[in-house]
Amino acid sequence: MHKRSLDTVTVHLLQPALKLVNKGLEKRVAATGLGVFRICFGLVAFQEIIFLYYFRHLIFDPVPFIEQASPLLNLLLVLWGLSACCLTLGYRTRLAAVVNYLFWVTFVWLTPLRQDFDGGFDQLMIGSSFLLLFLPSEKALSFDNLRLKLRNSITGRHYQPPRRVPVLCYYIPLIFSLGLLYFDAAVHKLSAEFWRNGLGAWLPPSMPYYTSGIGMDWLLNNKPLERLIGYTLIVFQFVFVFLCCFRPSRIPLLLIGAAFHGGIILSLNIYPFGFGMLAHYVLMAPFAWWRRLGERVRRRQPTLIVFYDELCPLCNRTVIVLRHFDVFNTLAFKGLQTYARQYAALDRIADEELLQDLYALDQSGRLYSGLETYIRILRAMKYTALAGLVLKLPGIYVLANRLYRRIADRRGRRICADGCPVPIAQSVRQGDPVETFFRRCMGGERQRPYRIAKAFVVILLLQLNSTIHYGLLYRLGMPVQSAAVWTQLDAASNGILMLSHTFLGITPHALYMHDHFAGYNHILAIAYKSSGGQEKWLPFVNEEGRLIAPNWGRVQSMWANIAVTPHINRARLDKFIEKVTAFWGTKLGLDLETTEFIIKLKEIRVSMEWERDLRRKNLSQPWHNVGTAIWKNGNMHVVIPAIDLESL
Repeated sequence: MHKRSLDTVTVHLLQPALKLVNKGLEKRVAATGLGVFRICFGLVAFQEIIFLYYFRHLIFDPVPFIEQASPLLNLLLVLWGLSACCLTLGYRTRLAAVVNYLFWVTFVWLTPLRQDFDGGFDQLMIGSSFLLLFLPSEKALSFDNLRLKLRNSITGRHYQPPRRVPVLCYYIPLIFSLGLLYFDAAVHKLSAEFWRNGLGAWLPPSMPYYTSGIGMDWLLNNKPLERLIGYTLIVFQFVFVFLCCFRPSRIPLLLIGAAFHGGIILSLNIYPFGFGMLAHYVLMAPFAWWRRLGERVRRRQPTLIVFYDELCPLCNRTVIVLRHFDVFNTLAFKGLQTYARQYAALDRIADEELLQDLYALDQSGRLYSGLETYIRILRAMKYTALAGLVLKLPGIYVLANRLYRRIADRRGRRICADGCPVPIAQSVRQGDPVETFFRRCMGGERQRPYRIAKAFVVILLLQLNSTIHYGLLYRLGMPVQSAAVWTQLDAASNGILMLSHTFLGITPHALYMHDHFAGYNHILAIAYKSSGGQEKWLPFVNEEGRLIAPNWGRVQSMWANIAVTPHINRARLDKFIEKVTAFWGTKLGLDLETTEFIIKLKEIRVSMEWERDLRRKNLSQPWHNVGTAIWKNGNMHVVIPAIDLESL
């Protein structure tokens, strides 16, 4: 009886979420946007892995190139990159999503990424990577669709996998990856003075370490417009989670959000975060847009008719593959047994010769056979035209033609009196075990809504724990009158947050707040003396004080958020000067033991009130030499006698 009462209470609490879930599961829409989201997300992950590989010595080596990290890290980064490629292409999508998720969690928590090189978007990528474990993103624009077609097709009937998914699959990332993130960030912004002044979009681009190389002074000097942008962003972040699932608000939210994150990419040097957020906005595009885009890029009438042997398994597989990649609908496929005698160009070919090749007929009535057919197919499909031209090159054409004849002349055929069905694939395998596992986790049609609703409630409570703890209580100060109770609750909340932060990416989004910028009135750079005695700048912080490419993203965060802060920690500063000089010095081919590195300082202004031309003034401030960094026997010693950095 007690269990029944408990179940009744649980169901009652889940009713609002259950109602939304059931509504989202009932409506089915095209999976195109979900497939595009998977591709964009995979590309963002892949570029970040390339970034990590390029900076692997700076990030993972205790001392770059001198005291190196385990070589196993190189292999793990390559494997991670392969999983991101598979995720982008939609090849064994669920397995690729699992591997990508595990790598992201592992690298963030078991390497220096979390403490020293937090790129600002790791938690976003972890959260969305977790959601991709359950989303059917392979339903569109994927190699998995092709594998399904080949596995389930037979001669005479080509299988078409389902192309529609519940609309809930679009809403889940929007609510949890964007909506809750925005709401938490907006709560934190209310405690920041410059955000309350409407200058949230003005202050960071005015600070040299954060600004990009694109001149944005025309915008930064427009005070009313900057304030409008600042207040709009706060309102936008508060209401997004409540409006993102309603059709009338989707386009306005899409335009504002895309402009917001596009502005981050252009004006700041944290482009990975901007692209990571923009990838999710693909899910905001109205479904009609994808349909109209498809209508515009696909030709109404194919430009090439391809004839194939209907009783040849290899020919059928070829047709399925070509049709899958025929994005622009330039090809029409017709069986020779059914249609050959309807075309005069084919009617002249003897029966014994007709089935020996693949034929193509263009709009001018020219007939092609054998390798020429494949060349014409590649050229007709447009984006593969270069491959068609390569096949025409002398030497390559001869080799390709020999390979084609060898395959075509040895292919098998299945002839039955009634045209019996022949499996297209060599062997029919069972479904992917990883996908089967996640389907079981989701449950059957009756269990699925309840399980999803319960997951919704759990994630919402975990996010509220973070928002209330750090966005409200921490900002307002802990209640003194109940300090003992608060200490216990604080410990429990932190323990819960540690788990949700690690595995779900739920974290306080207190980015670019007043407590980071207040007193940030100085920046540092590093130069060196060449063998000729000339002073040159490391390709890191330039003469203006900007971090130049490719030192953006998490490398910028390392220098601007950890090494150089309003109150500099000397041990941390020395550590990162050592890393930067060892990394870029080695990259430049310098002899560390004989090169003198010069520490430079310039004073800047960070104002909580609007000030005209602040960005230009900060970039034009003069530098002063304040110390040196000397390498001796593989160890670095920093000497800064001019000032006490810790007192700044």
